[in-house]
Amino acid sequence: MNMILNLWRLMRPHQWLKNSFVFTGLLFGHAWHDVHLVYQVIFAALAFSLISSAVYIINDMVDCEQDRLHPVKCLRPLAAQQLGMTTAGIFAALLIVSGLLLAAWVAGTVLLIIVLYAVMNLAYSLRLKHIVILDVFIIAAGFMLRILAGTLGVGIPPSQWLLLCGLMVTLFLGFAKRRAEIIELAETKTAHRKVLAHYSPVLLDKMIGITASGVIMSYSLYTMSPETVHTHGTGNLIYTVPFVMYGVFRYIYLLHQQHGGGDPSRDVVRDPHLLLAVLAWAMATFWLIR
Repeated sequence: MNMILNLWRLMRPHQWLKNSFVFTGLLFGHAWHDVHLVYQVIFAALAFSLISSAVYIINDMVDCEQDRLHPVKCLRPLAAQQLGMTTAGIFAALLIVSGLLLAAWVAGTVLLIIVLYAVMNLAYSLRLKHIVILDVFIIAAGFMLRILAGTLGVGIPPSQWLLLCGLMVTLFLGFAKRRAEIIELAETKTAHRKVLAHYSPVLLDKMIGITASGVIMSYSLYTMSPETVHTHGTGNLIYTVPFVMYGVFRYIYLLHQQHGGGDPSRDVVRDPHLLLAVLAWAMATFWLIR
């Protein structure tokens, strides 16, 4: 029973919230009435969940020694020596095979996107995470591939403005994560993550400010785009912008005043203000474009 629980923890299921990006095309492509597409997107998200869990396991295997120096990550099953490397490796391989088979069943394009995601993240774990700025762009690219799997992967044309907004959101979260790590780890930051030696709070605050502005501007322009108005039959999506602005500002507040920002998946469910902003945006958006 302990092994099953530790394997479950090793998968980091709370991080599957990130795979909700796969559903972006279904919502904003006005395609939820197509039952076949809905099933395709659901299974594409499930495939991404399996592959992303395998990626987390491989990353934990590579970073095991550094994780033992982290105040929170030291509790992970591998860092805490609750599971062996061999067991983790076999489990990761099973998840990869299952995820690839499921992706291939959905569509060849989805399989190609997920393979690209897996290869990119393997390169990230082994080398690219040590390259300043590029490390955050790799994280953002992972989210963009999720969006593409739920759009191009199943035949839904993605909006260029929405892709730009998705890029800005993920870069914003990535730079905020690095800022949170600097605050949390303080003097031991380079022992845990070498790339943090090349970042500073001032540099990251500038990047966070730029990407936060980019999120608000790109989403605002998306809501007013003639293509968006034509697709959804309404120009009222502009009224959802305040929810986006509040969510961005609240996240910055959590980062600077509440020691948050290190894990977006946990921050969304733990902070009632941020959770309410996300739910209000989602309900208002669906009501306007239904």
